[in-house]
Amino acid sequence: MAISMLFAVLLAAVSFGESSYIDYNTTGGIVPGKINVHLVPHSHDDVGWLKTVDQYYVGANNSIRGACVQNVLDSVISALLDDENRKFIYVEMAFFQRWWRQQSRKLQNRVKELVNSGQLEFINGGMCMHDEAAAHYIDLIDQTTLGHRYIKDEFGQTPRVGWQIDPFGHSAVQAYLLGAELGFDSLFFARIDYQDRAKRKDEKTLEVVWQGSKSLLSTSQIFTGIFPRHYDPPDGFVFEINDISPPIQDDVLLFDYNVEERVNDFVAAAISQANVTRTNHIMWTMGTDFRYQYANSWFRQMDKLIHYVNKDGRVNALYSTPSIYTDAKNAANEIWPLKKDDFFPYADHPNAYWTGYFTSRPAFKGYVRMMSSYYLAARQLEFFQGRKGSGPNTDALADALAIAQHHDAVSGTQRQHVAADYALRLSIGYLEAEELVSSSLALLAESKLSTRRANPVTKFQQCPLLNISYCPPSEAALSDGKSLVVVIYNPLGWKREEVIRIPVSTERLTVHDSSGKEIESQLLPSVNASFNTRNFYVKAYLGKSPSGTPKYWLAFLASMPPLGFSTYIISSAKQTGASSTISKVWASEGNTNSTIEVGQGSLKLLYSADDGKLTHYLNSRSLVTAFAEQSYGYYSGNDGTDKDPQASGAYVFRPNGTFPIKSEGQVPLTVMRGPILDEVHQELNPWIYQVMRIYKGKEHAEVEFTIGPIPLDDGIGKEITTQIKTTLKTNKTFYTDSNGRDFIKRIRDYRADWDLQVNQPVAGNYYPINLGMYVQDDSMELSVLVDRSVGGSSLVDGQIELMLHRRLLHDDIRGVGEVLNEEVCVGDRCEGLTIRGKLYIRIDPVGEGAKWRRTFGQEIYSPLLLAFAEQDGNNWMDSHLPSFSGLDSSYALPNNTALITLEELENGKLLLRLAHLYETGEDKDYSVMATVKLKKLLPNMKITKVTETSLSANQERRKMEKKRLIWKVEGSSEEPKVVRGGPVDPAKLVVELAPMEIRTFLIDFDHIPVYSS
Repeated sequence: MAISMLFAVLLAAVSFGESSYIDYNTTGGIVPGKINVHLVPHSHDDVGWLKTVDQYYVGANNSIRGACVQNVLDSVISALLDDENRKFIYVEMAFFQRWWRQQSRKLQNRVKELVNSGQLEFINGGMCMHDEAAAHYIDLIDQTTLGHRYIKDEFGQTPRVGWQIDPFGHSAVQAYLLGAELGFDSLFFARIDYQDRAKRKDEKTLEVVWQGSKSLLSTSQIFTGIFPRHYDPPDGFVFEINDISPPIQDDVLLFDYNVEERVNDFVAAAISQANVTRTNHIMWTMGTDFRYQYANSWFRQMDKLIHYVNKDGRVNALYSTPSIYTDAKNAANEIWPLKKDDFFPYADHPNAYWTGYFTSRPAFKGYVRMMSSYYLAARQLEFFQGRKGSGPNTDALADALAIAQHHDAVSGTQRQHVAADYALRLSIGYLEAEELVSSSLALLAESKLSTRRANPVTKFQQCPLLNISYCPPSEAALSDGKSLVVVIYNPLGWKREEVIRIPVSTERLTVHDSSGKEIESQLLPSVNASFNTRNFYVKAYLGKSPSGTPKYWLAFLASMPPLGFSTYIISSAKQTGASSTISKVWASEGNTNSTIEVGQGSLKLLYSADDGKLTHYLNSRSLVTAFAEQSYGYYSGNDGTDKDPQASGAYVFRPNGTFPIKSEGQVPLTVMRGPILDEVHQELNPWIYQVMRIYKGKEHAEVEFTIGPIPLDDGIGKEITTQIKTTLKTNKTFYTDSNGRDFIKRIRDYRADWDLQVNQPVAGNYYPINLGMYVQDDSMELSVLVDRSVGGSSLVDGQIELMLHRRLLHDDIRGVGEVLNEEVCVGDRCEGLTIRGKLYIRIDPVGEGAKWRRTFGQEIYSPLLLAFAEQDGNNWMDSHLPSFSGLDSSYALPNNTALITLEELENGKLLLRLAHLYETGEDKDYSVMATVKLKKLLPNMKITKVTETSLSANQERRKMEKKRLIWKVEGSSEEPKVVRGGPVDPAKLVVELAPMEIRTFLIDFDHIPVYSS
């Protein structure tokens, strides 16, 4: 009987119902007084992760993941053209560029109409959605500038909104520098600590005004929205073709008609989100990773939702973008909570702190940093010779570096074959830039010879593998009166004096400087421990073994002018003449002294002869005397087999115990002494070797560590750390940098925004470090600087701990689906990755450390660039310029200022960026307004116009400031006044820089060739 009744009802529906075309009304905008649900269609497209960037674009390697960005863009554009009310945002210009150049002129014109009408909006606009922990601020600026320039050139648009939805924690530099200083009105993201999110939802503080800079305060703040869950839609509203959310079925002739049910679901989800959000505007992020490959499956459902929800009338739904949403929030006249500092570290679970990736893939992180500094120097040299329409340039390196900043690239969270792809792109870009650098240096060096201006004949070689002790031009035997010419380029705006170290095969050598004067030099014997690494990795990288083995490292003190080079000549010494001093080698084995003193200048280090351990740091100039120890240890990686299945992996650091690494060597230490530097060599075990260097003229210690292959034969993954210990009373407090820029105060087991429940006392206190960290008490401060991104903490008062390498055996279940176990293979032989890196240690009277951290930090980021040539006889100085500076001969940049971009653009303009290196109150001498004289900085130019721009140079600064939205902020009346640098007088051409200010200029100029007589 019941079945008969049901059949009758269905029959009636079919008999009397009508199915026809429905014209869905999606024209609605914002409705005052209602909850407005802003539907923001988007696809989050990783520029490499599980697949390479090109595999993701074309849809290759789909056995890993069925993702094809080409399909996404084809499909979205078609869907937008079908209905003028639909909207879509796109973020990753690396993908959009690939798609755009494959389209017909006709379709390109139609897409431009979509952009101009606001249907298609570019958000963020960099080449990728960059990482915020492991990336350096200069790289973030460069990759964003590249994307913004492309958008401006092709579409005449300037992005308004930051969209960092997926990076694993968020930096202060992102807020003020890569946000407000770009002219962005808002910034949105998804990932914050699970404890923080819960509190913010309770207090309706998911949306804030974020002041990332203690120096620039409200002049560089940004409205920031944190999504209440992830960056996908609420449950039940995900509409990719294979997703399981129920579609709206509104055909009365079909079964499962559900319009009312789906509208009720929508309203309930909207009210739920409105209950944790201020104002009557909420955003739904309608998309997630690699969605919209069949865009109609999304837009069809959103069309229906907007139509039926608005007919229902309880809430209002509309197609929107983050820009529309931001304007609505601003118009609401709300007073917003204030956020300071940053959003690190990030945990999504009590035992899942995403602090392992601060160190993951340390060799790749080091390579990215090395290429970054090379790119900066190469652009300078490209400018000095004049950008050419043909021949080698820096574009390929720029593109490779840009996508390497992606949040699954420099972060070290990609699969192994993807890491190899990033590295290959960098190496291809480097080879072309290397050609450019060599030709530019030759052109500048040969500028004495008027007949050689166009095509220099000097052939310079460089040594990109110097980090593994391999440099063929310096290792070649000097015979038949030949000499080695070393041209040393300094990319910084101030004079530098540094010790140069190169491998050589000859014992009796002399070094002459640019004036022809013989200078002091020192030979340090090569050690067997480095040969195996050198031979294996040269074969791995080049496919061939080194032809010989260098006997020594030659060291000499070189002096380079600002933004210029000096030349040094290395020759075989005459039998009766003076030659390089050979270091005295001393081993502690059998020594009767209890203490060993190392260091020729103001700095002395004391070691215990018994166990080879560092015990004291003494500086006779600053009168610092401090107990100091340095040691190594490792954390065993949790394998996830306890009651919580969380393992330590590429993202997550979850230690399962800490273990000291004690020296296994028979000889605790070996000391090499000489007139220029002393070295202390220590082989702790077969896979950790350390050299501590103390240079006569410097007041810091340089630690060069070689770690690997990390052994796994005990079945335990290991995360290798070094600790520097002092007796400073630091009260749980330490300071770490934000992307190499501002320093942020950290307190162990504490968060300023909520009461922290401590579940992981080690991993939960780790922070990202790009420049360095320091601790201090009332009398002294200990600083440690690094040469690449690492994770670090101060887990004990007076101590600094850095994680240097990781090799693990389990995946951490965060999506990469691959164990972080890097190997390098030569033929059939594979072994775990060995890394070589450096860190730098200094102890100062309290308040004095900033000068060293800032000045030397720039020198670490921008190392000297060495180029080698061979000469017959002694005629080099007669036919070449021995030295060169791009600055006026009487000028150098102030000590608190850095030149971070000097680049001639394709349109003939000069892109110039200047950065103040100090924060307000950081140093008594240098935290002041700085001035840069453009006429002296650029003496070989006739400057016709200087235009200040946004950070990414895509709009005039003056117009950007006029458009900036004003936000009401809780407690804003208490803020001190911030004074920024003033306008540039077109006659005087002097740039002012306030503490932490970066100013960007486009300069119109007439080139005066630097090599003209």
